[in-house]
Amino acid sequence: MFKDLDPILHSQLRLAIVSLLMSVKEAEFTFIKEQTNATAGNVSTQLNKLKAAGYIDINKQFKNNYPQTLCAITPVGVAAFEQYVTALRSYLPKT
Repeated sequence: MFKDLDPILHSQLRLAIVSLLMSVKEAEFTFIKEQTNATAGNVSTQLNKLKAAGYIDINKQFKNNYPQTLCAITPVGVAAFEQYVTALRSYLPKT
């Protein structure tokens, strides 16, 4: 009847991060932090969980002598997000 929801994406902050990354090619850590209104530590923790699941890639580099962290969703992450949305729709009443 109801489909299982991906526990990785079922976290509010991780879902917000993946939703944000679905709409952009890549995003800087500070942009993600600002858009989600989360603390740096919480964003960092959730990004690491998403990376461990293979849902995002994280690229750390330097820009003008400052560290820069760029995040991008992977094809695995896109598929997981699409499956999550489909599963979530099964919880809605049919109209």
